[in-house]
Amino acid sequence: MKAHDLLKARLSRRTLLKTTAAASATGMVPGLHTAVWAQGSDKPEKEEVRIGFIPLTDCASVVMASVLGIDKKHGVKIIPTKEASWAGVRDKLVNGELDMAHVLWGLVYGVHVGVSGPKKDMAVLMNLNHNGQAITLSKKLSDKGAVDGPTLAKLMASEKREYTFAQTFPTGTHAMWLYYWLASAGINPMRDAKVITVPPPQMVANMRVGNMDGYCVGEPWNHRAIADGIGITAATTQDIWKDHPEKALGTTAEFTKKFPNTCRAVVAAILEASKWIDAGLQNKLKMAEIVADRAYVNTSVDVINQRILGRYQNGLGKTWDDPNHMKFFNDGAVNFPYLSDGMWFLTQHKRWGLIKEHPNYLEVARQINQIDLYRQAASAAKVNVPKDMLRSSKLIDGVVWDGKDPAKYADSFKVNV
Repeated sequence: MKAHDLLKARLSRRTLLKTTAAASATGMVPGLHTAVWAQGSDKPEKEEVRIGFIPLTDCASVVMASVLGIDKKHGVKIIPTKEASWAGVRDKLVNGELDMAHVLWGLVYGVHVGVSGPKKDMAVLMNLNHNGQAITLSKKLSDKGAVDGPTLAKLMASEKREYTFAQTFPTGTHAMWLYYWLASAGINPMRDAKVITVPPPQMVANMRVGNMDGYCVGEPWNHRAIADGIGITAATTQDIWKDHPEKALGTTAEFTKKFPNTCRAVVAAILEASKWIDAGLQNKLKMAEIVADRAYVNTSVDVINQRILGRYQNGLGKTWDDPNHMKFFNDGAVNFPYLSDGMWFLTQHKRWGLIKEHPNYLEVARQINQIDLYRQAASAAKVNVPKDMLRSSKLIDGVVWDGKDPAKYADSFKVNV
């Protein structure tokens, strides 16, 4: 029996009834819906779908689509598959061991353009969440006064030693947030520091033994550093870019061509799960209880539930309620795979020398982001879809990104490779 099936079996009848009641409130009652196909034309070609995930809070919509039985409503069975590292996710996606994955946008784009492993045509089916990552600095640094970007820059200028920072994958979201944040404080991540790659669940253990001065990762591994007394939160990623894209539902272009109905069914199921998570306090708490289990994130519920409710502390006595906490649905605003979101990662790959020449940014994004598939799935899940495929955002340094001139944007940064 698979780990997630074991977890379902362990859930008490009372817990299942409470979960079902909460699902009922949003019109999604596990077991009370069956998929209906128009003369079989839309029936998923592949009914069991292996979806890889890394133990992070933002795997929740994939997990809950399975645990709540929403996947069955759409004629598929999602099998969440726990993975150890993003490199492992990449390899299993490329060789077909995984059908899809909860994955970093920048990993998908990097593989597609051939800079983060074997080159393969890739696909982004939807965005899974906004916000909810952070940059952690070690307690040793905070004790010396480094508690944010400017004070870190000041300490690094006064202490002439090698500083080491960790991210989770060379072309991934956390690497780009870390680099952008450091650069906004005048620190060049390529010249002024050593950057290493560490899988998310290993961040806290590595900081505990002094392997890095800071890291960028998803939750719950930033809050966990505070709970363990070894780190402080210097910045949240929503401080860097409010409502930024974070994890994607990724697959290969080959899979989308071979199994388009399956892709639509999975996206529709995850959209409904995302809506369920964001529907209210009780749903979020139930989600935290489930994903904290050893089968998924393997941590205490308290480490997860505070930040998904927007209740933040920095480890230095400051607490605040953040309205821009991790969101999975937000009335459908979260999930659309904007072309500009994907293009932004390419601009940063160019900025930091990961790609040497300007690609055709818009064409690459059009190849990867499955806009038509998403719109069809959103229609099935009764989710609104924005009309524009580009969006505009102002980042921490005051620079506006709107996707309209990506080459000019990529070349505009004073701090670069």
